Amino acid sequence: MKTSVLIPTTGDIATVREHAAMADELGYDSINCSHIAARDSFTTLAALAHLAPSVTLATAVAPIYHRSPASMAQTAATVDDLSGGRFRLGLGAGHRVTMGGWHGQDIGNPVAEMREYVALVRALLAGSEPAAGLRWNSTFAFNGFKARADIPVYLAGLSPAMLRLAGEIADGVVLWACPASYVKDVVTREVAAGRARVGKGLDGFDICAAIPSAVVADPAVAHHGIRAELHRYFGLPFYRAMFAHAGYEADIAAYDAAADAGAQRAAISDAFIDDLCAIGTRQDVAAGVARYRAAGTANPMITNITGTDLRPTLHAAAAA
Repeated sequence: MKTSVLIPTTGDIATVREHAAMADELGYDSINCSHIAARDSFTTLAALAHLAPSVTLATAVAPIYHRSPASMAQTAATVDDLSGGRFRLGLGAGHRVTMGGWHGQDIGNPVAEMREYVALVRALLAGSEPAAGLRWNSTFAFNGFKARADIPVYLAGLSPAMLRLAGEIADGVVLWACPASYVKDVVTREVAAGRARVGKGLDGFDICAAIPSAVVADPAVAHHGIRAELHRYFGLPFYRAMFAHAGYEADIAAYDAAADAGAQRAAISDAFIDDLCAIGTRQDVAAGVARYRAAGTANPMITNITGTDLRPTLHAAAAA
């Protein structure tokens, strides 16, 4: 069975290196880096390649609006080459507030634009003639260097439409802040529908769900940390729609009614945290991973919770 880990690109670089080397030694399937307002995920993964010589290196995920398809293909091919063919490209739409504020880019129809973007990136990696697009076009071609044409592409999915697209055109889906119940009730169904569009089943398709996890003596420490992390997601439209679809409309309503940030964090219920996370003893973390596997997650991805130590969690999840 596969288990992956997300290595934060924040904090001290020596800790990032330590976590990556430990994950490799413990036999994790992949080391993932998110593309946030910290270290660049691609550069970080390239730097970790020699410290983690066995695992897959993956973005989880890079937003498509921060790089042109040509730049994305070139960067992915470079990290793949530097790591000896161990790179996986995780792509997502991002959010209008960040793509506009950070990069001056507008998100139009994210599902249609993702379909077009992935087709163009794959054509460029394969050295084939890309089809003309409505949003994305490129005349780029590799010169003196041959990219690996079949670099795996995973898509971040929240909405049913994006999950179906992932099943149709991608090699896997990356889920962030998706409770296990949503994986069971929505993700597997919609991904299977996308696979059916192209005459395929779920075999060979990787559902990779992030699980905020922590081995801690006092679960309240982790609960405080995860509420601080989730606070911003409860204000983002794509996540709010997914939380509502997962049955947590009451949490959203309580969050909206709260008078300040502290009250908003407190509005995130224990039930939501228990559905999303794996917190407590080593056995509790292992049970949380097993719960996601039972829900249909082929590749659980452990993520650290603010204020906790990732090292004992890595050991616990590796044995799950």
